[in-house]
Amino acid sequence: MKIAFLGLGRMGTELALKLVDEHDLTVWNRTPEKTEPLVARGARAAGIPAEAVEGAELVITSFFGPDVVREVVIQPGLIPEGVTWADATTISPADADEFAAAVPGFVHTPVVGSLPPAREGKLGVYVGGADASRRSLVADVVSPWAAANPERLRQVETAAQASVGKLIANLALAVTIEGFKEALDLGASQGLGAEQVVGMLKSTGLEFIVNMKAPFLLGERDTAPGDFSVDAIAKDARLMLATADRNLPAVAAALGSLEAQQSAGRGDEDFSSVVVYRD
Repeated sequence: MKIAFLGLGRMGTELALKLVDEHDLTVWNRTPEKTEPLVARGARAAGIPAEAVEGAELVITSFFGPDVVREVVIQPGLIPEGVTWADATTISPADADEFAAAVPGFVHTPVVGSLPPAREGKLGVYVGGADASRRSLVADVVSPWAAANPERLRQVETAAQASVGKLIANLALAVTIEGFKEALDLGASQGLGAEQVVGMLKSTGLEFIVNMKAPFLLGERDTAPGDFSVDAIAKDARLMLATADRNLPAVAAALGSLEAQQSAGRGDEDFSSVVVYRD
């Protein structure tokens, strides 16, 4: 299939690499150098978004947030008439409804997971849109993203439902990293070191986030560049707070910790910074 892929950040690059061997891929990114890994694998780089989508049968986008989607796709009317557009950007349900109203061929395809599972084809993927035939087409194309666990590729009836699924998944990351941080603080108040607390958190409800982020805490990995940035999950937490019609105090607390890392200049580092730099 002739596919245009726009947005080659950390995750977008991994998603595009899963498609480049099977499809005729044209790629675009605001920073042209980021197209190089795809070009090396056989993709063609476009100079502007309009060039990328010309003649495409499917357009896939993966941007930092909904404002970039509006700037690059919605405002210039980028998607050609009749073409399916699959967007992997993390957005709110209201954003999803807006984009679906603007582009009849819109299918929301957010992914759940970070860079290591992306490389291994172990992401979760939501595929949501009102048109069942377009959903099916997109689900088939993006199936390599979840090839190692195909049961995690889920079709839902609307783009908004897909966006909620992604926000809920990232809510779990935000509140559990805050729980990990507070467990470390509680342990430290009683003289326990980080390794001791990590050991105590095994077989608890925080084990998933501990297994994911303990290597950063214990100095086995550096938070720069990491897998999932502070800026990205803080942006997602703000979307959660703006979407909910009731208070989300745990998300608010997590956002406070994330914003402290942003203020310290660590926005582009892994969000494990919340537990690594607690003082």
